[in-house]
Amino acid sequence: MILTPPPEELRQLALQALMEPDTYKKVHLASGLQAQAATVLIANHVNLPAPPNLPGCPARPELRSHLDLPKRSPFTQEGLAALLHAVTHIEFNAINLALDAIWRFRDMPRAYYLDWLKVAAEEARHFSLLRAQLQSMGYDYGDFPAHTGLWDMAKRTEADLLARMALVPRTLEARGLDATPPMQAKLRRVGTPEALRAVDILDVILHDEIGHVAIGNHWYRHLCAQHGLDPVAAYAELAKRYDAPRLKGPLNLNARRAAGFDDAELALLNASRQ
Repeated sequence: MILTPPPEELRQLALQALMEPDTYKKVHLASGLQAQAATVLIANHVNLPAPPNLPGCPARPELRSHLDLPKRSPFTQEGLAALLHAVTHIEFNAINLALDAIWRFRDMPRAYYLDWLKVAAEEARHFSLLRAQLQSMGYDYGDFPAHTGLWDMAKRTEADLLARMALVPRTLEARGLDATPPMQAKLRRVGTPEALRAVDILDVILHDEIGHVAIGNHWYRHLCAQHGLDPVAAYAELAKRYDAPRLKGPLNLNARRAAGFDDAELALLNASRQ
């Protein structure tokens, strides 16, 4: 039995990437891990102790409650940059969430770890695309305050993989499937070259995020089957127990179906918005 994983073991490498505070290095580490997917050792039975001060984050942006973030119009250059910065921050958190799903949870099949390795690399690409767009506008990641919502749920579910799969990929990240088309419509109304380039970037992100939510759905159902749970009933109980945020706005039914939600789940989710 392996008691201490070697330094080139995937979960240990994912933890190192998660702890990295430099954004460029984190992106490089998260992207580079995928190149090792075919051959990397995964010590899935090892219990890795959590180091302090996770995740590694840069000194900026300043983190605030979402209630304390100023509202800006995307019809101004600064407001458009602030909107793109908010999405960039979500993608930065998504890198951390994927890395955390790899290192933190043990005793899962190899496919589970490789799925989240793929997600981490794609989230790193999304972050880089959005950051480059911000930089082309004279801004950078860290120039605006940001909120902590995604990582807050990661902390709440750190001891419960079923809850993590239910409430991060298939709840918080699935909200992005709903929010992206209205955001793109707003950016098209803005109509500037920068806004229209952002629409194209969001097309890439939406395509990939359908796959990420599908991965969350797959492993959520895998765990429900393993524990003899009904996925729909278990989700309702977990959402209540962990105080998941309520859905807003119309559901993107086509994207959610493509990501693995069935009609019974979608009906309940729609009803929960009432």
